[in-house]
Amino acid sequence: MSIECYRDLKVWNRLMALVVEAYKLTEKLPSTENYGLTSQIQRSAVSIPANIAEGHGRKHLGDYIHHLSIANGSLMELETHLLIAGRLAYLESSELEAILKQTAEVGRMLNGLIQNFKAKQAMKPSKAARSTNPISDPDP
Repeated sequence: MSIECYRDLKVWNRLMALVVEAYKLTEKLPSTENYGLTSQIQRSAVSIPANIAEGHGRKHLGDYIHHLSIANGSLMELETHLLIAGRLAYLESSELEAILKQTAEVGRMLNGLIQNFKAKQAMKPSKAARSTNPISDPDP
């Protein structure tokens, strides 16, 4: 199955919903955190689906996998910022649990996508054996 557009990816759509939830949670943080945790939570959340989109727009599978890896790193960053907000008692434990459940779910989906593309990459013939025309052997 070929993905025509990154917006067709279930993981990208779930991540867009996660961005909205992250923004809603940052509204509960004190104004003293506007340039601290609030900004970091928002930036890391937005970075995740943005990197999936950017990777999808690249011409080479290796670049796509690289951007998916960056997205995964941003997901870990988001979780860390959320955990800090929880430790500082800026978030209710039920709110923190709910969003961490979402991050775990999309993390599994993202890792599955990465593994799928790595397997596809391993099955590709070497560059020397491939055609010199990149259009005849397009990456996703």
